Amino acid sequence: MQHRDVSKIITLGSDHAGFHLKRQIIKYLENQGYEVIDRGTLSDEPCDYPDFAEPVARDVISGNARFGILICGTGIGMSIVANKFPGIRAALCSNEFSARYARQHNDANVLTLGGRVIGTDLALSILHVFLNTDFAGVKPGEERHVRRIEKISKIESALK
Repeated sequence: MQHRDVSKIITLGSDHAGFHLKRQIIKYLENQGYEVIDRGTLSDEPCDYPDFAEPVARDVISGNARFGILICGTGIGMSIVANKFPGIRAALCSNEFSARYARQHNDANVLTLGGRVIGTDLALSILHVFLNTDFAGVKPGEERHVRRIEKISKIESALK
């Protein structure tokens, strides 16, 4: 059986408030050579964000995708749902600085965005930084980041 390379696979989900931004992000990702898994919604008809956050979180946890992207009106609801899943480190980012440090220091694996908070250009810039920033914890002298993530994992395990 072949091992599937997920380094260029991104899973996405949005509710109605994030639908239009999600479509722009999908175009961007495909133009960058990423394979996209679209977990919905497929229109701007009112719907419930937890229904889309869950399959995206499960894609990331299972290893079917390298990263997840979730979009709702503010990004807050999606972030709350995604962070209920052990192993998910979802970061709500509204600027490039937050996206860079979410990846460098927290090894965030899900990016959440507010479709009613930021415009398309800023969202794509945040996404670019998120996707192109490596976790710093693998570098000598940066082990504190690994230690902190391990502490998060212990908390998650204790809550099961």
